[in-house]
Amino acid sequence: MKPINFLYLAVALVIATCPLFLNAYWTDVINNVGLYAILALSLNVILGHAGLFHMGHAAFYAIGAYTTAILNTTYAIPVLWLMPLAGLAAGVFALIIARPIIHLRGDYLLIVTIGIVEIVRIALINNVFGITGGANGIFGISRPLIFGLKITKPMQFFYLIWGFVAITIFLLSRLEHSRFGRALLFIKEDEIAAGGSGINVAHYKLIAFVIGAVWAGMCGTIYAAKMTIISPESFSFAESVMLFTIVILGGSGSIPGVLLGAFLLVGLPELFRGLAEYRMLVFGAAMVLMMIFRNQGLLPPRPKHYDVSSLGQGEKAS
Repeated sequence: MKPINFLYLAVALVIATCPLFLNAYWTDVINNVGLYAILALSLNVILGHAGLFHMGHAAFYAIGAYTTAILNTTYAIPVLWLMPLAGLAAGVFALIIARPIIHLRGDYLLIVTIGIVEIVRIALINNVFGITGGANGIFGISRPLIFGLKITKPMQFFYLIWGFVAITIFLLSRLEHSRFGRALLFIKEDEIAAGGSGINVAHYKLIAFVIGAVWAGMCGTIYAAKMTIISPESFSFAESVMLFTIVILGGSGSIPGVLLGAFLLVGLPELFRGLAEYRMLVFGAAMVLMMIFRNQGLLPPRPKHYDVSSLGQGEKAS
């Protein structure tokens, strides 16, 4: 077994045994780390692989959560059955909004996506179509059922959430090493050269945007089932900033880096909760130093060398 594979296995075993040694509070903290890891991994497809400056990811998370909450409370559909539908709703929304803006680059795209997450939040507060509950949100969302067992305890949610994290890592790792993933890397490194090689740049960017949105929407289902209540303030711009920071801090395009970033930004601050007045000051200073001395992230992806001669076959240049 390769040393790096052994390291991943050791980390997975440590995480899997956490609930055996932690109380309910710390287990719930690890659950929150898992949720942010899923969301950051989905954003990593858009930001880390496609190179799109997207800071409105909480909008897709919100659409997935609200789709689940509305259908569950109205029609009593089991929440886990609604995961594909929540992902589909977020994906369709991403497709609609991304198609006219996908050609934008850098700061321009960033500003537009900030506006999108704020539009979604304000629409939810204003009780769109009378079904979102306004500022109070939606109450009474059912807990998930697995083989007749109702998931209610932090330990039970731990294995549900981290099982989904494992599936996410597996699928996104396969995606990263696929022809599609290689094309995204080519686009991120040199968009003009990628287009000149026959890759339909806009098409690949749009697909990456939709994939990230679908996964964020499905994560919204787990969040809604875990909390049993959702409100617009849970999906604010600050959540998008947190996800963006996790990806950049851990290493844009790096799956291990994103996981490390989620642990550091979500889990580590809980250790310093007693120093609430100072922890954000220390956190901000650490972020500034990181960007100065290690702006590629804590665990950046290893350099890859691909033969890109076949990536554009059958594609029309964008």
